[in-house]
Amino acid sequence: MKQTDAVISGTGLFTPEESVSNEELVTAFNAWVDLFNAENAEAIAKGELEARTHSSAAFIEKASGIKSRFVLNKSGIIDPHRMTPQVAERPNNELSVMAEIGVKAAQQALNAAGLEGSDLDAVIVAASNMQRAYPAIAVEIQDALGAKGFAFDMNVACSSATFGIAQARDSIRAGSSQRILMVNPEICTGHLNFRDRDAHFIFGDVATAVIIEAKDVAQSSSNFEIVDTRLQTIFSNNIRNNFGFMNRTDERGVGTVDKLFVQEGRKVFKEVCPAVAQQINTQLADLDLQPEQLSRLWLHQANRNMNDLIARRVLGRDPTEQESPTILDTYANTSSAGSIIAFHLNRDDLTAGDLGVLCSFGAGYSIGSVILLSLIHISEPTRPLY
Repeated sequence: MKQTDAVISGTGLFTPEESVSNEELVTAFNAWVDLFNAENAEAIAKGELEARTHSSAAFIEKASGIKSRFVLNKSGIIDPHRMTPQVAERPNNELSVMAEIGVKAAQQALNAAGLEGSDLDAVIVAASNMQRAYPAIAVEIQDALGAKGFAFDMNVACSSATFGIAQARDSIRAGSSQRILMVNPEICTGHLNFRDRDAHFIFGDVATAVIIEAKDVAQSSSNFEIVDTRLQTIFSNNIRNNFGFMNRTDERGVGTVDKLFVQEGRKVFKEVCPAVAQQINTQLADLDLQPEQLSRLWLHQANRNMNDLIARRVLGRDPTEQESPTILDTYANTSSAGSIIAFHLNRDDLTAGDLGVLCSFGAGYSIGSVILLSLIHISEPTRPLY
C-alpha cells in the first residue's frame, strides 16, 4: 500500500507583548549581585561563600548572539528582589496560560492552511515543560479549538517540535489521521535561573504552531512536503532540569538550583555541534542529496556560534544570513519553538523545488532534522529532487 505524503501547510507564531533587553536584564542581575554580596559579606570574607560577579550586555551578545527576548511578564524578571516572572494561577474553569498562547499560535496556523479547528484529527503539544501533568495541555487546546480525534503532550526538550512533526507525519502516513496540529507553547522563563550569570540571559517566551496534512487534502497555496525525518537521542547530563513530582519526597532538594535549567555550556557546544552536522549530512547522503542543494537551514535558535559552526560543517563554507537565518537576537532561545520561528519568518522567498532542513537539538541529548521541499501549490509540478 502506498504511503501518503505529508506536507506542512501552515504555521503560526504568538509573540508576547513585553520584551527585555540585555541592558535591562543586566541591570537587574547586577543589582541582585550587589544585594547578595552585601548580605553575605561576612561569609564571603571567611571563604564560606563565593562572591557573585557582575554580568554585561557585551558578554551576553558575544557568548550567544542574543540582544533581547520576549517574555510573558517583565516586571517580575527585572525585579532584583524576585527575578522570576509573575504569572497568576488560574481557576480550573479558565483556559490555562500555556493553552491560551498555544491557541493563539494555532489559530494563525489554521488560517494559513485554510482550515477550521473542526477540520483537525489530532493535536500534539510538543514543548520542553508542561504547565501541569494532566489533563494534557493538548486536550485543552483540542477542546478550545473544537478539534476532533485525539490529543496528547510530548516532551523532547528543545527538539520537541521536530519530533512532533515526525510523529504527525508518521500518523498521516499510517492512515490514522489526515490533518494534525502540532503546537509549541514555550514559557521558558518559568524554569530559568535568573541568578545564574552563565544562563540568566538564555531564554524567552513564545508559542508556535504547525499544521501537518496529507498532501492530497491540503488546500493551502504554499506547502512544504516532508521529504524525510531523522530523530536521534544520546543520554547526557550536560543539560538537565530535576524539577518533578518526586521532589516533595525529599525536602532537602526543594528549591535548589537543579530544579531549574542547568547546563554545562562548553561541553554541550563541543558534543552537540558535530553530532547535529553529522546527522544532517548522513540524512542528505541517504537521500542522494548534496549540501549545495539546500536553499535554507532553519536551525534551533540556541546560540549563534553553534548555528554558524553546524552550518559550516553541513555546507562546507560559511553560510549567508539568508541561508541560515537567525531570530535569536530578538527572541533568544525559545526551546522547541526556535527553529519553527526561523521557518515561519524566513521561507516566503523560496520557490517550487527549493530544499531546506528544519533542525532542532537540545537536552537528552536529542536531535531532530526534517528535510522539506517547497511546493508553490500541491497541484503544480516541481523541480525534481536530484
